[in-house]
Amino acid sequence: MSQAINMSFPFEGDWLVQHSPANRVPSHGTELFASSYAIDFVPVSRRRTAPFTIRSMFRSESPELFPGFGRPILAPVEGIVVAAHDCEPDHDAYRGLPSIRYALTQRRRVAAGWSALAGNHIFIAHEGAVVALCHLHQGSATVRPGQRVQRGDVVGHCGNSGNSTEPHVHVQAFRGDDVRGANAVPLLFNGVLPQNGDIVTGLLPG
Repeated sequence: MSQAINMSFPFEGDWLVQHSPANRVPSHGTELFASSYAIDFVPVSRRRTAPFTIRSMFRSESPELFPGFGRPILAPVEGIVVAAHDCEPDHDAYRGLPSIRYALTQRRRVAAGWSALAGNHIFIAHEGAVVALCHLHQGSATVRPGQRVQRGDVVGHCGNSGNSTEPHVHVQAFRGDDVRGANAVPLLFNGVLPQNGDIVTGLLPG
């Protein structure tokens, strides 16, 4: 196993931890695309995401109903931006029965490749590895390849692009030139790996 990368949370405020490798490896049920140690953070307000209503059970919902849609996403490490992709559309959120229908299309997205899964994303090269921030808002990238970033710099905004059922940020790291055949790298956040269900609070580095 590669040595873990210790980073800051890529956001401010309160976020819910999901699909943490602290609870299971591979964290997302697959080793494809170097995702064994990936982790998801869902933005919350007063410890809750968007209210779950009767509509949520039967219909898709606009991502704008969710409290974190459009929140700034920050560089969790210092390094060089090596990719900035932000042309994928944000789609509706899927909970309740719509999430089951959406899950049935997973195979199609996997076959379509990395961008169909990651949606809009930023890659930051850091100490021989690449840190990926995924599912960003369309058109929100504030950095370009070749640009140096510091921890806490805004690099984009939270969206619902790619393989995403509600607005959140997916974080992973890998070693290799191509994510399709790269080796996954474990992550720590301020020296700790949070578990599923934790509410974590991101603060700007001081």
